[in-house]
Amino acid sequence: MAAEIFTQRFPVAAADIDELGHVNNIVYLRYAQEIAIAHWRARATPDMAANYVWVVMRHEVDYRAALMLGDEAEARTWVDDRARGPAWTRFVDIYKAGAGKPAAQIKSNWCLLDARTRRIRRVPPDLVARFLSPPS
Repeated sequence: MAAEIFTQRFPVAAADIDELGHVNNIVYLRYAQEIAIAHWRARATPDMAANYVWVVMRHEVDYRAALMLGDEAEARTWVDDRARGPAWTRFVDIYKAGAGKPAAQIKSNWCLLDARTRRIRRVPPDLVARFLSPPS
């Protein structure tokens, strides 16, 4: 089953611009984290949101094109079709709104933790299923 693609837009603000005149590289990671959180909150049940938290283990970023002040970034995210124990890979493509090619592509490995104990938890199948099917 294919993963749902979740989309969110971010206006490029003056604070996002570096001395080279384009969006600073770290801002792309902020977009990736913000869309991951929004996707989680949109799809997780209240029990899932109360019982689990996610932490990033690794980010890989390929920067393809510059975003500039006044642009609107469109981020698209989806998860791998299966989790591996407590780890789950998330993909984020960030576009200048309306562009055909991404300005940045991010692959992140996230780890599931128990919200109370902060111990690593295996990603349960019912959680995976919520992100691989269209919202109901």
